[in-house]
Amino acid sequence: MADQPAASGPDAPRDSYAALRLPNFRRYICALFTLTLGIQIQGTVVGWQIYALTRDPLALGLVGLAEALPAISMALFAGHVADTHDRRRVALFALSVLVACSLTLWWLAGPRPVGGAPMLSATRVRAIYAVIVVSGLARAFLQPARQALSAELVPRALYSNAITWRSGTWQMAAVLGPALGGGLYALGGITLSYAVDAALMAGAVLLLASVRHRSPPRAVSHEPIRTSILGGLRFVFGDPLLLSALTLDLFSVLFGGAIALLPIFAGEILKAGPTALGLLRAAPAAGAVVASVLLARWPPFAHTGRNLLLAVAGFGVFTIGFGLSRSLPLSLGCLMLAGASDMVSVVIRSLMLQMRTPESLLGRVSSVNQIFIGSSNEIGAFESGVTARWWGAVGAVVVGGLATLGVVAIVAWRVPSLRRLRHLTT
Repeated sequence: MADQPAASGPDAPRDSYAALRLPNFRRYICALFTLTLGIQIQGTVVGWQIYALTRDPLALGLVGLAEALPAISMALFAGHVADTHDRRRVALFALSVLVACSLTLWWLAGPRPVGGAPMLSATRVRAIYAVIVVSGLARAFLQPARQALSAELVPRALYSNAITWRSGTWQMAAVLGPALGGGLYALGGITLSYAVDAALMAGAVLLLASVRHRSPPRAVSHEPIRTSILGGLRFVFGDPLLLSALTLDLFSVLFGGAIALLPIFAGEILKAGPTALGLLRAAPAAGAVVASVLLARWPPFAHTGRNLLLAVAGFGVFTIGFGLSRSLPLSLGCLMLAGASDMVSVVIRSLMLQMRTPESLLGRVSSVNQIFIGSSNEIGAFESGVTARWWGAVGAVVVGGLATLGVVAIVAWRVPSLRRLRHLTT
């Protein structure tokens, strides 16, 4: 059972810090922060390293594809595992694999990592892609277990508050991680960057291990494993509101993401370097952190459907602004506003998922969410790489932002129940 908050009763959910008063949730949040910091450092350095080795925008997109394909292929099974095993233990195992991946990237960063002989650029790139594939498999199991575990650590009345802090913590690490990654790269190159990444991943394992919680026992299910695996899909496709919210974010992230192309914008369009790349990668999360602080006090649930549509539309508009900008401050501002818009969407969608899903299905439904949303970031990175090769980086980002606005218009037209959705409360 989840720990009880220090202050209970009908007014407890109005306490902006209510979820943080729970010791297990605090430990979970610290683990999430440390993990995300390491992942963001790694993503920044891998992107810069791959582009430096290949000078090919498609190679940046292939990094996302290398992570997304194994994550998608294993997501439904990973959700089944999260719903039939102790979620904390599943998350710890997946985290341990990510530590091994970080250590391997650190080892590969040396000039002579194999047998004392120099490694060719092409061989090094293939080895990095192989590590990213394994990382994608680990994250496929980590995501549903981690998200479902979060719901176990807090009472239902605090779901909205916990989701806001969980998302804000992730975004705070996403602010610091890219900037730290760029700074570490400039200070000590990829070797130092990957060493810090591995240390942070190991710290996340220790912090999550300190969470004193075991998943509650569940009734033994005699349904075939295939039926169990597909349970999350059946639930999502049977709930029009949840399906429309996931679809909205799927296509907006798929078309509107510009993160994979930031090395090109930093180095060739804005005429900056790895430190500026870190700032650009951090800017969306910086905007999201500001939004999360505001959302903790003023949740966006009075006009839920309208706010969700407006948030995703704002994401598209600010993405277009970034693509057209030739000024680093203006580019940072557009990315910050895009991140703030996305944060509103994340909080609304996450609460919809957590409130509308039975606890016994939460891992499997979270895995469907991972397919829709989490993997769309990586598939979107591949899409950005392909379209950048066709139209250039600027054209790819602008067209992607316009496509996002088109998706919002279609969903608003085709799903009037989402447009009319007002209160979403616990």
